[in-house]
Formats: sequence, structure tokens, C-alpha cells
Amino acid sequence: MSTAKETAIEADPGVPIIRTTRDFAATPEQLFRAHTDPALFVRWVGPDDTATRIEHWDAHTGGSWRYVSVHNSTEHGFRGCFHEVRPDRIVQTFTFEGDPDGVALETLRFEDLGDGRTRLLSQSLVDSFEGRDAWLRSGMEVGVGEGYAKLERMIIDGSV
Repeated sequence: MSTAKETAIEADPGVPIIRTTRDFAATPEQLFRAHTDPALFVRWVGPDDTATRIEHWDAHTGGSWRYVSVHNSTEHGFRGCFHEVRPDRIVQTFTFEGDPDGVALETLRFEDLGDGRTRLLSQSLVDSFEGRDAWLRSGMEVGVGEGYAKLERMIIDGSV
């Protein structure tokens, strides 16, 4: 990846997985904190035209979480469990409550590139290719891209 502004989202052709990659001008510790501190997370997650409210957040191995995204007075709930939380990796489930059977297993890795740069690698494993393709059609790339752009601005302004 040539700049910190690029987000790559790829669907694996052989397995129902979505892989996302983005480089940040940040340390692994900063990205870990942005993903585990609810006060920071709520500021960057999701599209620009949504507001997020944390309902429950217990970012440790065995903990759980729930947040609500609000867009034009419409609320969408998301929830999951933290299976493993450590400085270089987070493994969690992710469920959009509008599709409660569509549980994804997500793994986020923070790869230190040196010189204050980190590559965020995530993968979301869903139960079917249909489910994966529905995620991709949902406009997730807008939420991911705009969310990561907000996170980048927070890193630049020293919030993270």
C-alpha cells in the first residue's frame, strides 16, 4: 500500500471471508487503544452520517460489547463477544441485530511496520458466500472507509 489513506477490501474466492487492510501513521498501541477504548471507538466507527452510542463495552478476553448506530433517527444495533484481546490481536464475534443469524468471526491484527506506521489487517469469516456477498452489497465499504478516515484524523490530531 502506498499511502495511509488506502483501504483494501477483498472477498476471498474460496472461503466466505472478507479481508480488509489499511496502513496508518500510528503505532500498534495507538490502533489497539482506538479499538478497545469505548470513548475513542465511538468517535470513529462507521460512516460520517451516523452517530454511535455504546450500550455495553468490556474489551477483555471473555468480555462482550454492544453499540447502536443512529442514522436519520433510525437505530441499528450491533453486538458481539471478545474471544481474545491482546496488544497485537483482537478476535471477536460481530452480529448486526437486523440479521441475528449472521454472526461473523472477526480477527484484527496490528502489524508494526516500523517508523511509527502500522498495518491493520482484519478478516471477517461468515457462514456462507451469500452472507458474505450481502455484507459487501450493504455498503460496508463506505462505513469502513469513512470510519478509518476519521480514525486517521484522530491520530493526526493527537486524540489517539
